[in-house]
Amino acid sequence: MIREPLQRLLNAPAFERTILILIAVNAVTLGLETSPSVMAEFGTLLTIIDRSVLAIFVVEIAGRLIVDFRGFWRDPWRVFDFVVVAIALVPAAGTFSVLRAFRILRVLRLVSSVKAMRRVVTGLLTALSGIGSIMLLLVLIFYVFAVISTKLFAADFPQWFGTIGESAYTLFQVMTLESWSMGIVRPVMEKHPYAWALFVPFIVATAFTVLNLFIGVIVDAMQSEHEAEARAERDAMMSETEMILAEVKALRVELAEMKKAAGS
Repeated sequence: MIREPLQRLLNAPAFERTILILIAVNAVTLGLETSPSVMAEFGTLLTIIDRSVLAIFVVEIAGRLIVDFRGFWRDPWRVFDFVVVAIALVPAAGTFSVLRAFRILRVLRLVSSVKAMRRVVTGLLTALSGIGSIMLLLVLIFYVFAVISTKLFAADFPQWFGTIGESAYTLFQVMTLESWSMGIVRPVMEKHPYAWALFVPFIVATAFTVLNLFIGVIVDAMQSEHEAEARAERDAMMSETEMILAEVKALRVELAEMKKAAGS
């Protein structure tokens, strides 16, 4: 059977390291292709490297499909690799010429190949439900403060607070603390001295409170993911230990029977 040696090859640490190196090399070549001067001198070489790496990726995906076709589609990381490589295979001409820019997505295969990165992404995905609730809270806060600031400052500062959309964008700048004081709040306070009473609570509620909730939810999800992996590893070790103990007991029983047979 071709599956067993092929599976050993695909799961070999040396092969996995080779794939990681090829992903890094491909990332460098795709970056160099954005330079007209580099392409003028080494364009042919870069194209050959790019196509060769892509061919290796295709062979790898095909090999994994041969080894375990059903299991491949049950693994979301393998499906992600398949989609990334498939995008690179779409002819980048005519209507699909825009897809040439998406070839860099192949670099994202590092996420599926490096265990630490997978843990981070899995933690982020696990935290989506909590992040969604925080986002709704943030949208509500933005809407309330955007309506208030539009009603208060639209007449004097239409470029910043002329509409709810403009007010929300201005408040987003304030939330990021990018030139919020000298660029926005102090000019507004020249005509509305008590404007600080609106902006300071907004900053406290968003930049110092809600945004930190994002960090808390993500860290908690990543910690839970790490604990789940550690628990799975411990269970696997215990299962293996139990199997070894069972084999040792069986050997002891067999030896005892052999001794009895020899004695009789």
